[in-house]
Amino acid sequence: MTCYRVGIRMGEPRMPALLVSHRRPGFYLRVLQEGTVQAGDEIGQVAKGPEAMTVAEIDALLYLPDRSRRSLIRALRIPALSQGWQGSFKELVDQEPDRGPGQPDAPAWAGFRPLRVSAIQPETAEVTSIVLAAADSGALPPARAGQFLTIRLHPGPGEPPLTRSYSLSGPPDAGSYRISVKREPGGAASGYLHTAVGTGDVLEAAAPRGSFVLQPGERPVALISAGVGATPMLAMLQKLAAQASPREIWWLHGARNRAGHSFRGEVRDLLGSLPHAHRLICYSAPGPADRRGRDFDHAGRLTGPVLDQAGVPPEADFYLCGPAQFGSDLSAHLVARGVTPDRIKAETFGPTRAYNPGVRGGSQRSPHLPPGAPGDGPVVSFGRSNLSVRWDPAFGSLLELAEACDVPSSFGCRTGVCHSCASGLVGGEVSYKPEPLEEPAPGQVLLCCSQPTTDLWLDL
Repeated sequence: MTCYRVGIRMGEPRMPALLVSHRRPGFYLRVLQEGTVQAGDEIGQVAKGPEAMTVAEIDALLYLPDRSRRSLIRALRIPALSQGWQGSFKELVDQEPDRGPGQPDAPAWAGFRPLRVSAIQPETAEVTSIVLAAADSGALPPARAGQFLTIRLHPGPGEPPLTRSYSLSGPPDAGSYRISVKREPGGAASGYLHTAVGTGDVLEAAAPRGSFVLQPGERPVALISAGVGATPMLAMLQKLAAQASPREIWWLHGARNRAGHSFRGEVRDLLGSLPHAHRLICYSAPGPADRRGRDFDHAGRLTGPVLDQAGVPPEADFYLCGPAQFGSDLSAHLVARGVTPDRIKAETFGPTRAYNPGVRGGSQRSPHLPPGAPGDGPVVSFGRSNLSVRWDPAFGSLLELAEACDVPSSFGCRTGVCHSCASGLVGGEVSYKPEPLEEPAPGQVLLCCSQPTTDLWLDL
């Protein structure tokens, strides 16, 4: 954002917000042929690109409120826009039109509340489902199919709490929440949930969150997952089954073998209740007793060509969940196949990839404590990164702290204008300096210009 450089030169941190709000943005141009440009040179139009949107229109579409979905889709048809701009517009398109631009539902409650473990069900040797109910036996607020639950665990006296996020795998309107947890090698939280938690125990949980949710419509639906990535897809399938949906529904899942294939019977029954359901199960390493046609349909990994051979219609709405490479490979295949980006929604587990415009060759280190002596401020917990850090005002903003810890975090303007750094705020409070151009959505925080005033739990 050129306005950011103007602010640096003038010593005015509010400059980006002032220029954008007055519709006087700056914009970088791609250099097609090197040469000298100076004031007074004549500018002539040599070609006209698709959609014919102005710089001011594109800038306002990303940074100002009251944007329209139609304009966002127009912008996505402009090939000259960079990958960063197109990615930002795609995220905005993915939001439901009636919820406003980029405005997710407000969480059902603030911070954490106690929930009681009402049932525990092993799914495989590695995956266990845990059902959580309200501690007062009342019904919990319904979640949206595909959302996740953030859990705060207290392993023992004197030990720091562990904060983790798990996709909801149960029916969204059940009045309770079900999470299905894979035990990871050396995983402190998953190991605790598998071995130390029993029926009747009380856990602390934040309200369901997340924008990776099933969207209404009449187009075919393709639910594509690998491993424990089936959890949000299962919630979506349960929602479709509860509605007796007449849509064409494709369940496509990859597992190692039958022993590691979670939710086999549950998915079979749900698909059997739907009038237009299809399935494709891929085993990458079938066991000796695994039978093709009964347990699985394809020996090998779930890939783009396998998807094509299965006959999944390109006009479907595609939902993908699994390892990062799985999602990126299939997304790229679908786009190459002609599927428009607004019909591809993907979710990965663990820290998300960062979008940092203009930065190349960034660090790939795992999240870690920042260098130097620890601060003495509030505790900032990065839930997806399994990291808790004491705040030190020397960092200036939560974004600077995240960068010092190599926690994947996105940014654009770094002054509270573009909202590229907006992240999930699970619990806690912040102050802003400088003040952002527009307040973030409920349950979100702008990392680039915020500082914690209490202990924080972030979905990063």
